Amino acid sequence: MKKSNLKQYFPVLRTKAEILTEIGGDPRLDTIFKSWEKEQQNEFLNFCTGVKGCKILYDAFFKKIMNPTENPERLERFLSAVLKKKVKIVQVLPNESRMTAESSLLIMDIVVELEDGSIANVEMQKIGYAFPGQRTSCYSADLLLRQYQRVKTGLQAANKKFSYMQIKDVYTIVLFEKSPQELKDMPDHYIHRGRVTFDTDLKIHMPQEFIYIPLDNFRAILQNKGIGNEFDAWLTFLCEDEPEIIEKLIQKYPYFRELYSEVYKLCENLEDIMGYYTEALQEMDKNTTLYMIEEQQERIEELQDQIEKEIKQNEKQESTIKELQVGREKDQLEFKAELVRKDAELGQKDARIAELEKQLAALGK
Repeated sequence: MKKSNLKQYFPVLRTKAEILTEIGGDPRLDTIFKSWEKEQQNEFLNFCTGVKGCKILYDAFFKKIMNPTENPERLERFLSAVLKKKVKIVQVLPNESRMTAESSLLIMDIVVELEDGSIANVEMQKIGYAFPGQRTSCYSADLLLRQYQRVKTGLQAANKKFSYMQIKDVYTIVLFEKSPQELKDMPDHYIHRGRVTFDTDLKIHMPQEFIYIPLDNFRAILQNKGIGNEFDAWLTFLCEDEPEIIEKLIQKYPYFRELYSEVYKLCENLEDIMGYYTEALQEMDKNTTLYMIEEQQERIEELQDQIEKEIKQNEKQESTIKELQVGREKDQLEFKAELVRKDAELGQKDARIAELEKQLAALGK
């Protein structure tokens, strides 16, 4: 395959020499650039020159492209591809009740209300967190409760009666750049859809739907599968940085060329883009640290459970030993009592024999 030249699609891209000249001519930029590791310097130069695709999942790039307030039609197209139905965003909802302690693990956390009244929470995780099922359920329950409160309050203000039939679907969509082990263990799948079901096949609609999208699984599959539809195109746009694949994407779906152009436009201002990149590096370090802490905490809890089980097992064994000892002592006491009884019986028999012998002797006389 011939090497792709992204500059033919994006003329704003500059050469490595041009970028280094500008950096070297500004002491502030030069200091920032030299503070990075060699690998980080090369990565920065590669996506600014088109040697590699730009990192769409970097916070600044992603927010620029997928901002639902400035460009709602983009998130609408993405959600339509994910949900397999055409959607329209009517408003962006605040997510102030989100568990903010974990927000630094997120690239994006957007909550929108759709035209049919349903709610979609789109969350992008750079590092797969522990317990995804439990956390996703909590987030979904949080959104469902907020919808209930908002709908009920609105109806009360309008002097209307509330009905639970007015509660609409809540979609929790989580994309992972590096997915948790549960999803890695299913490498042939890059989207998982789930709802609450009943073992009797009971037909009751439950409003919560969960969608997991492991992008690392998708990248591995993409090498053989290719870009099959618009959903694949969106995932390719989000996670792929190989110029040859980007070229195929914009040839098959020219819509994405405009999106890439906006990102590369950011690269023209070196001061801003270097600031964004520095923030991204700091955030990745923080994310990695938090993830390691979570893994350690999980391991600590596992060890604590194991210790508690062993303690209970030892206590059970000690209890069994004590029961055996008590049983043995009881048996010994019963055995001694039996010996005393037998001795008494023998004594009585000896006395009886002696008495009979005495009677026998008297008869002989």
